[in-house]
Amino acid sequence: MSLLLPLILTIVIEVLVLTALRECRRKVLLACVLMNVLTNVPLNAYVQYVDNSAMTICVGELLVFLIEAVCYRLAANDWRTAMTYSSLCNAVSYFTGVLIFGIFVILI
Repeated sequence: MSLLLPLILTIVIEVLVLTALRECRRKVLLACVLMNVLTNVPLNAYVQYVDNSAMTICVGELLVFLIEAVCYRLAANDWRTAMTYSSLCNAVSYFTGVLIFGIFVILI
């Protein structure tokens, strides 16, 4: 599977989550896009080509959550907001990906 499709899907979903949370600051939305380019691609590459165990996915997602929380903190200037954004964006995009790609794998 290409690394581009999960990246694009993640960016679209997470920007929609931020928009639903009424976030409209360009700095935060741009941070979302850049963070996902820097975190989504390496994690998906590692999971696809090296180790796709549940432990690897859990540890990887936790690291992504922490990295993105720090970046959101820098962009939004508030830890509570940063933690909310990071947790919601990552949860929604992760479970949407599991649903979409899980069904895709079953259909093939």
